[in-house]
Amino acid sequence: MLIATAVLLAGCGSSPKDTISLANQKAPSSASSGTPGDAGSVSVKWSRTKPGCTGQCPTIDIDSVAFPGEPKLTELVDHVLAFMTGVDRQQNLPYDTIAGYVDYFWQTAQARDATSLRGKVRASSGNLIVVELGTTQTLTGAAHAIPATQFLNWDRARDRVVALDEVVIPERRAAFVEAMRAAHTRWKQTVDDAKRDPASFNRMWPFQETDNFALTSDGMVLKYDAYVIAPYAAGQPELTIPYTALQGILRPGWMPK
Repeated sequence: MLIATAVLLAGCGSSPKDTISLANQKAPSSASSGTPGDAGSVSVKWSRTKPGCTGQCPTIDIDSVAFPGEPKLTELVDHVLAFMTGVDRQQNLPYDTIAGYVDYFWQTAQARDATSLRGKVRASSGNLIVVELGTTQTLTGAAHAIPATQFLNWDRARDRVVALDEVVIPERRAAFVEAMRAAHTRWKQTVDDAKRDPASFNRMWPFQETDNFALTSDGMVLKYDAYVIAPYAAGQPELTIPYTALQGILRPGWMPK
């Protein structure tokens, strides 16, 4: 289960901090104390070129959020963003925080390598905070960057992430998959390659289920990484299932009031 933080006060100022700390971030005095419906987040930005490097050098750029009132969520954001840098998910990573990744990156990166870590609050309502995390990695010699996105649906009442199986009524799982499939069909109507040659597109890029979801004000959003249901040029496809199509499928506590 992915999750993590992003708290990096610094940036490209005259004396940026070399050490990244994602914990112990404090909210500004004017910020909310985390009342229901307010995410209580603070912005964290940090950008750095490999210390001591001259000429073309590896870079890391971070633009994320931290939650001073939700330390577990912040730790989770930190961990998940670090985990998402693993291009080969079968490989055990020698780090589990962003700070650990930065140290590893400086030791192993080639001249044109670049990593971008992103985090933002996608939605917030009642006790639910939806965080969208993203990584983009450019590797020396690669044809293009490698992007990835992960949603975290954080329940403040239980102080943890909510899984898809907790949101969907178990007996209605098949109906949920059909609602997902219908959203996929609507999405294909916006894709030029799918409209131009539906048969070829469906053969090469068939429908797939995903558990990467976000409960937003517009509906349940489903996100796919590049190459999962479409070619790289299509980016990271995003499908939306309206709540009207999820009546009797989602547990009542997760339906908007």
